[in-house]
Amino acid sequence: MSKNTKIPMIYNLFPRHIPTIDKWSDSIDHIKEMGFNSIFINPFHETGFSGSLYAVKDYYKLNNLFLKKGSDPADLSPLKKFVQNCKKRNIHLIMDLVINHTAVDSVLTETNPQWFIYDESGKIKNPFAIDPANPGNVTVWGDLAIINNENREVWDYWNNLVKFYQELGIEGFRCDAAYQVPASLWEMLISSAKKRNDNACFYAETLGCQIDQIEALANAGFDYLFNSSKWWNFDQPWALDQHAGNKRIAPSISFPESHDTERLASLHPHSIEVQKQRYAFAAMFSEGIMIPMGYEYGAKTRMDVVNGTPDDVDKPKYDLSRWIKQINDFKIKIAVLGEEGNWRPLCEYGLPYLFLEKSSNKGNRPIFVCINKNQTGDTVVEEWMIPSEIKQCSKAFSMLESDIHEEEMPEAFSLDPADLVLFM
Repeated sequence: MSKNTKIPMIYNLFPRHIPTIDKWSDSIDHIKEMGFNSIFINPFHETGFSGSLYAVKDYYKLNNLFLKKGSDPADLSPLKKFVQNCKKRNIHLIMDLVINHTAVDSVLTETNPQWFIYDESGKIKNPFAIDPANPGNVTVWGDLAIINNENREVWDYWNNLVKFYQELGIEGFRCDAAYQVPASLWEMLISSAKKRNDNACFYAETLGCQIDQIEALANAGFDYLFNSSKWWNFDQPWALDQHAGNKRIAPSISFPESHDTERLASLHPHSIEVQKQRYAFAAMFSEGIMIPMGYEYGAKTRMDVVNGTPDDVDKPKYDLSRWIKQINDFKIKIAVLGEEGNWRPLCEYGLPYLFLEKSSNKGNRPIFVCINKNQTGDTVVEEWMIPSEIKQCSKAFSMLESDIHEEEMPEAFSLDPADLVLFM
């Protein structure tokens, strides 16, 4: 993270939803006004035959889809201009670093075939996934080729790639499927990058992997991980257990949805209250926060890394921009919300509500949260149900209000659908 950016508050600009790179800068003011200090861009490189953003053909050329007609993909000046505009506005820019595989028709399969893994027939191996519920259901990504990152020859190539984009002015790197790349390679790339620029910041994408795979990255030097709190229904301890385990490796970033997930607004009950609850909780849960573009407008169309176009941008259902700014301001002003901290439940998980405490590792005051698990109905909390720690608080904030303001501590209260109340 740059020295001017203490807490990662990230807005994901999805390039397939914007006509050209020249238009990326048009979003900077809107992003800043909501209180975000970082922009993450999915892969902008030239792609292979499938067109998937994550099937990179040439890391040193731009995707034709994002360029004006007749532009040269090898001319990176449109990207440089965007980088400069971000710097002018003190925006930390994060690019996707996809080095666990390339497109099967990558230029590297021609120039350096020895860098890839082959099957018994001599064909380049494709990544695949096995359905744990049905081992016979195997998904093979035939547009991708697995890189042999155990081969030290390829390490210099990746190091030079990071160096190239650092010299272009990019300081942040989201490391796609980081657990599929040797930790020793990450350690070399991260240490080399930080020697060139101590503002370099590396974010490990580790969703869907096993705990031991995350722990293998412990000494690689990652600045942040992405956590799985988006999937937590507040009814089991697993999210708090993951939080406690992961923070030994690095602080984390929460998100209510991402480019890899269904849009929250497209799911039952399709309510603005749930949209607010999940963002407010994500902003409180960990040190960092991220949303994809369109979240503030209740976008329903899932982001498609293969076929997405600007025509997929939904018309605004509502506008949470001003409310998101209030939540982001809370995150900045209340110190414990801007650190990873320690979470513990203050009641049983089986109740229709959940009381939580977030305490500090840095001597900051704790906060307390009450969450209504019922997304469509009210929940009454009687005086005797309120934990003693919360009864000692002097301030309460209903975080779903349009104008969040301090309220007197109640002796008992009713939670609106999907409500989230903060106590201090």
